[in-house]
Amino acid sequence: MLKFWKKKPDDDAARPEAAPAAGAGAAPPAAPAARRSWRDRLAGSALARSLGTLFARNPKLDDALLDELETALLTADVGVAATQALVEDLRTRMHQRAFADAGALLAALREDMLAMLAPVAQPLDVSTTKPFVLLMVGVNGVGKTTTIGKLARRYRDEGRDVLLAAGDTFRAAAVRQLEAWGERDGVPVIAQGQGADAASVIFDALQAARARGCDVLIADTAGRLHTQGGLMDELGKIRRVLGKLDAAAPHEVLMVIDGTTGQNAINQVRQFRDAVGVSGLVVTKLDGTAKGGVVFALAREFGLPIRYVGLGEGAEDLREFEPRAFVDGLLPAEFGAPA
Repeated sequence: MLKFWKKKPDDDAARPEAAPAAGAGAAPPAAPAARRSWRDRLAGSALARSLGTLFARNPKLDDALLDELETALLTADVGVAATQALVEDLRTRMHQRAFADAGALLAALREDMLAMLAPVAQPLDVSTTKPFVLLMVGVNGVGKTTTIGKLARRYRDEGRDVLLAAGDTFRAAAVRQLEAWGERDGVPVIAQGQGADAASVIFDALQAARARGCDVLIADTAGRLHTQGGLMDELGKIRRVLGKLDAAAPHEVLMVIDGTTGQNAINQVRQFRDAVGVSGLVVTKLDGTAKGGVVFALAREFGLPIRYVGLGEGAEDLREFEPRAFVDGLLPAEFGAPA
């Protein structure tokens, strides 16, 4: 049976700090926790550690340094193509005596990294149409449903009316998880039971979003692999069914990538891009020990916009991708600066 979850009051309204002051004896409201910087979040990654160690030794400017750099980049999942592009540019310029010392090479590496990432730093604009239909795809375990919940909270906090569609009918747990996020965020969810036709669920959700005047519809889909032909075909069916109501829908196919999966992420994106036309990426789990280099590999291989990156568990840790902040988190600006 189709279930319409009513929007619940904003959780923030019930928090003590949102209430009026109770008098002179009342305790002051707690200060909001400071959001951790990109550097704090990325400092533990394998790429930041390896590059930081390499340049902290203030190495001699020679081919051996570039060989070490190449190994560090490959080990951190930057990928062969991106690594060669970065290292060979530096090698050519070094042989042309373009660098006075290793510090100058470090600065050049930072700029080359920025140049590689800048073209894919394209924030997602959901205000271009109403309702803006956002179709979420990705394999199981990458944090797709959690990302949907964080996006819903972000858009709701921006003052937008958001509706969620539980299109992952392959697993009952996925529907329950999305409903839980909807309750937490105060965002309605349209769902059916396990085994329901996913395209029908999302079609009904788009009808509801149009009737309610919603700004954004975020539709979940079943996690799948390229070997699961039936599930991949289902994505094509969803696109066709949505097109009956809006020829341009979905307006964004956002694929969620686990930053810890390394080069396997390249194969995933290739398969989903061919099946459903991925138009943007979210790279999750970049905090902690994630290698982080896969961001460069994705940028070099596909050139798809990286809309958001996940730098932690909190809703505020899903951030728009900022190349300079990302590179700053991986490399010191100069020798002696903290990595």
